[in-house]
Amino acid sequence: MDLEKNRPYKTVRGYQMESKKSGELTSALEDYLEMVYRLCSEKGYARVGELAETIGVRPPSVSKMMAKLSELGYIDSEPYDRIRLTPAGREKGSFLYSRHETVARFLRLIGSESLLEETELIEHALSPHTVRQLRALVEFFERDETLLRHFESFRQKHRSK
Repeated sequence: MDLEKNRPYKTVRGYQMESKKSGELTSALEDYLEMVYRLCSEKGYARVGELAETIGVRPPSVSKMMAKLSELGYIDSEPYDRIRLTPAGREKGSFLYSRHETVARFLRLIGSESLLEETELIEHALSPHTVRQLRALVEFFERDETLLRHFESFRQKHRSK
């Protein structure tokens, strides 16, 4: 049964443009917000310099993205000062972090060889509904060691195909 039968297909860029029109964060803004969430979870705030170092970009790039996240109501910050999450930023950041962890757990489960890279590429394309379903699948396998061993055996047999 083809659930997408009556829907027109789009390119990846077409779906990205559709998301942009609906006010969703870009992949880059999601990455920055997720990292701000991670750092704020550790010590309550983040700084431009540590974000730049952690993400591997220059401080002016971080400042530009922080200005956008501030405009969108996800962070409160002053130039050269601490960056803090707003309640909306904590909620969205928590989802982004959870989504990242769910995708990483799934890829680990199936034996990905490029865990971080593939997680980063995949996570932005998933809807909240799909993330919930993926999390349920991962937890299903993680909670049943017998089933997990059967899957691992099955995966090993089909690895060479």
